[in-house]
Amino acid sequence: MDGPMTTGEDILAKICADTLAQVATRKAITSIDDMKSLAKDTAKPRGFGRALMDATAAGKPGLITEIKKASPSVGLIREDFDPAALARAYAEGGAVCLSVLTDAPYFQGSPAHLTAARAAVKLPVIRKDFILDPWQVYESRAMGADCILLIMSALTDSQSRDLEELARSLDMDVLAEVHDETELDRALGLQTPLLGINNRNLKTMVTTLETTERLSTLAPPDRFLVSESGIKTHEDITRLQKVCVQGFLVGESLMRLPDVTLAVRQLLGTA
Repeated sequence: MDGPMTTGEDILAKICADTLAQVATRKAITSIDDMKSLAKDTAKPRGFGRALMDATAAGKPGLITEIKKASPSVGLIREDFDPAALARAYAEGGAVCLSVLTDAPYFQGSPAHLTAARAAVKLPVIRKDFILDPWQVYESRAMGADCILLIMSALTDSQSRDLEELARSLDMDVLAEVHDETELDRALGLQTPLLGINNRNLKTMVTTLETTERLSTLAPPDRFLVSESGIKTHEDITRLQKVCVQGFLVGESLMRLPDVTLAVRQLLGTA
């Protein structure tokens, strides 16, 4: 997409409708049985959740750095876009995991971006996309994803449970994403310990770290909290650590800077 979408529009509903249409087209080209075979033949997952937990056990922030060319809220983010080079730069800076956008219409992403990024480093990778159909779970594994994102506002309880069960059967981790109290309560019905709190309202694209601060108090201690969106500085990370947040997903603020290795180190306070 060339420019930002209009704030106030229910962006998520439109993206989900478009995603389902695209998936239907792709399913007509590659059957679910063929996609299952491709998933089975892919190198085993690297352990996304384990990497985050190992990092925090060692006293380090569980930093997930994102490879994202564009977004619906701001349009093009980075013209100089090389997923493999960005992955290496992030790893050198001290990232624990990677997040790669694979949605094409709204984020100018591609499965090839994920495959290239993962091949360039040893870090686990989450596929950042709108996962709505079991076919996409197999597709995620086939492209090399170690973890998938389940956006609770886009799924029913039964859908999220079924998609999680399928991902776990493929040894992938699941990050359940929430934005409000109702979604948080629903996400606690899943098995995954990884709970993402999105500071950006996907219906309006308004962002505030107060969302994480508010919802973190409602999460049980057995959940690994990941704050997503709006994190720009080391002070932001320190602020969120005070409310027991252990993971931090950061993309746009890093992607806008020419030296992303230095940017990661500054974010971690190690520069």
